[in-house]
Amino acid sequence: RVSPEHKIRIVSAWQSRGHVVAMTGDGVNDAPALKRADVGIAMGITGTEVAKDAASMVLTDDNFSTIVKAISNGRSIFGNIKNAIRFLLAGNTAGILAVVYSLIAGLKAPFLPVHLLFINLLTDSLPAIAIGLEPPHGSLMKDKPRDSKKPILDKAFGLQVLLEGIIIAFVTMTAYYLGTMNGGHGAGMTMAFATLSLSRLVHGLNCRIDEPLSFKTLWLNPYSYLALLGGALLLSIVLFLEPLHKTFEISILSSQQYMSIGLLSIIPLIFVQIGKRITRMIHN
Repeated sequence: RVSPEHKIRIVSAWQSRGHVVAMTGDGVNDAPALKRADVGIAMGITGTEVAKDAASMVLTDDNFSTIVKAISNGRSIFGNIKNAIRFLLAGNTAGILAVVYSLIAGLKAPFLPVHLLFINLLTDSLPAIAIGLEPPHGSLMKDKPRDSKKPILDKAFGLQVLLEGIIIAFVTMTAYYLGTMNGGHGAGMTMAFATLSLSRLVHGLNCRIDEPLSFKTLWLNPYSYLALLGGALLLSIVLFLEPLHKTFEISILSSQQYMSIGLLSIIPLIFVQIGKRITRMIHN
């Protein structure tokens, strides 16, 4: 009922006001506006080839509700990628900070090369894969469209990664000091290795979604708990299987020291969840 020029003017008017514009159409006269819009959506059944070529999305079933599903899935995939990057960078930052602190403080190395290789193999695989399998959740569709020009690694994201890395590095070095005081460097190294491994596995729960965990979102992704349990099992094999002690230079720890490792490893989870709730209260 309007000309192609009018459709372009309508799209451009909304864009000039700072809105993200989606345009749906099926005819040849819709093609210019489909091309101009941020997201052009063409009909797959009734749409012309010109409209399909100009659009960035084609509805193969001509059902408008599919647009909602596509947006939800797209936001979920983007969020999962971002959260997986956050998880990997925060964990590796913690390891780097722990080593740098040891050098500055004149301490012996808290990790062996085989420890770092095992940590990377253990924590950079299972939890990251589980984060990538996080399903879409209800609050995704309440967010405003993101700026397509905004990079993933912005200042706020980098600060978040650094703070989480500092927390994990802190509990790791605390475990090292506790082990050193009660068993020498070998025990300290074993406790630091176990704490860094387990705390990074637990931190995977923090990185599942941006919002704080609740009863609604706690069990949406069972793969995250399978990754945590599987990683903890592999870590336990290294800590308790005697034939591996020589390879990893593992010291025998007391039950109290193992309890300290467990308590220290959940501190990042507690601190990050508290921080998320405080941030949400401030923004609301």
